[in-house]
Amino acid sequence: MEREAVLVGIDVGTSKVCALIGEVSRDGRLTIMGHGTVPASGLKKGVVINIDQTVRSIADAVERAERLSGWKIDRAFVGVGGQHVESLNSRGQVAVTAHHREVTREDVNRAIEVARAVSIPSNRDVLHVERRGFTVDGQEGVKDPLGMSALRLEVETHIVTASATAVQNLTKCVAAAGVKIDELVVDSLASAEAVLSETEKELGVAVADIGAGTIDLALFQDGSPFHTRVLPVGGANVTNDVAIGLKTSIQVAEELKIMHGTCDLRQIDEDEQISVSVLGEDAGRTVSRLEVSQIIEARMRETFELLRNEIRAAGVGMLPAGVILTGGASQLAGAAELGREVLQMPVRVAAPAGIGGLVDTLLNPSYSTAVGLLQWGASALAVGEPNRYESAPAGGGIGRLRDAIRNIFP
Repeated sequence: MEREAVLVGIDVGTSKVCALIGEVSRDGRLTIMGHGTVPASGLKKGVVINIDQTVRSIADAVERAERLSGWKIDRAFVGVGGQHVESLNSRGQVAVTAHHREVTREDVNRAIEVARAVSIPSNRDVLHVERRGFTVDGQEGVKDPLGMSALRLEVETHIVTASATAVQNLTKCVAAAGVKIDELVVDSLASAEAVLSETEKELGVAVADIGAGTIDLALFQDGSPFHTRVLPVGGANVTNDVAIGLKTSIQVAEELKIMHGTCDLRQIDEDEQISVSVLGEDAGRTVSRLEVSQIIEARMRETFELLRNEIRAAGVGMLPAGVILTGGASQLAGAAELGREVLQMPVRVAAPAGIGGLVDTLLNPSYSTAVGLLQWGASALAVGEPNRYESAPAGGGIGRLRDAIRNIFP
């Protein structure tokens, strides 16, 4: 296999930090060479609240991945999450300047610059400026206008921003763990790389990455994202409800949820009891499996209602390809069925696909963001120019990234 580059993705989540090392072959195939996953401390709902603890978590995950792969990590694609992530769509229009009136890359870049010039508060950083499509002299839906004859070029972009201080704190933690940042990528767009097909993105689809503390949501249509949001609820809320409802510890509640819980109450025998004594509680205590699942179902129903409201608020009635659930908390039994009932559209749970190497543990919805970060890097590399996604200078810029990679692999 001709090796093109070695890339690293670091997903800094509420409950875990995961570092993945992957190599990209010349034909764009991604092979995982090393991974390190450690429980996260120092984060709340995807945002850094304790620098030292977060640095330690990142450093531990990096060290494990290095040990497994025999590769030294010095730079990485890093995921950004948290409720402070927001998005807007903006259009930019320019006159085509070349004397033969043909659209050049220069025109495209000028149009994107105009679109980017929307007033974004100084306390926010632009993470992504995604091109959605172009309008050439009134002709809409143009994917790539280069070389077309035109007088006027208009671009529609999707701009994702994040709180500048939250981004600075995350950047600080990654740097203190000894890693440079190639690019900051919003978690939901990274997860989308891992679990969505091009067809789904064209038709119209939502990816909802349900983590421990947050849901990273991205809506796609015509092949590109048009709405990106983070909702401040996740699997930990379900566990907390179970712990409060059954007056038990978080650890016991988490285990009950994973081993015995379901969102689908039809499948439960009313008399079924679960013995809690095995979980190190007072001997012989039993709880009703129906009661556990009723608590879970109520919280998950509320979660799907929040998702439904967010999708409607984005101005979408129906997404033909439905909602793709991923992330650790999407693995709750019965989640897709309950999602279909509440959202009234197709819902399925997806894990990362299309990777080789040490993947047994990674083909699991909880690794979608981490795998997606590597796939994002691989796509950026494959394009060979910042055509696929214009990345903001704050994020490291694909151009600089490419130079860096050229330096590692001549």
